[in-house]
Amino acid sequence: MRLALLALVVAACAKKAEPPPPAPETPTIPAAELKRGEEACSTYVEKVCACTTDLAKKECELAKALPEAIRVSLEIAGGTRKRDEAIGANASVRNIIKGCIESLAQLPSLGCP
Repeated sequence: MRLALLALVVAACAKKAEPPPPAPETPTIPAAELKRGEEACSTYVEKVCACTTDLAKKECELAKALPEAIRVSLEIAGGTRKRDEAIGANASVRNIIKGCIESLAQLPSLGCP
């Protein structure tokens, strides 16, 4: 009887370890949103670099780095397992795209068509 009781106690104490919960999926930017943003930045670079005013020439040098900045931020977002890092990198992509759209709208103020 004691042996059966001892076996029951040992079996109850030997809990199976539960597997850890799956890591939360890192967020990504929807493909359609990313495509529109990349097109907006490409259009901005083309237009500002085609413009001949002095202000536009200065902006052109800066604008040429925008597609690479998007690519690097997407690489960071896709290469990390940490959710907060992916969210930060995606926020950077969205801020760059926002800047492209706003700058595109301001081209006429630089004297560009």
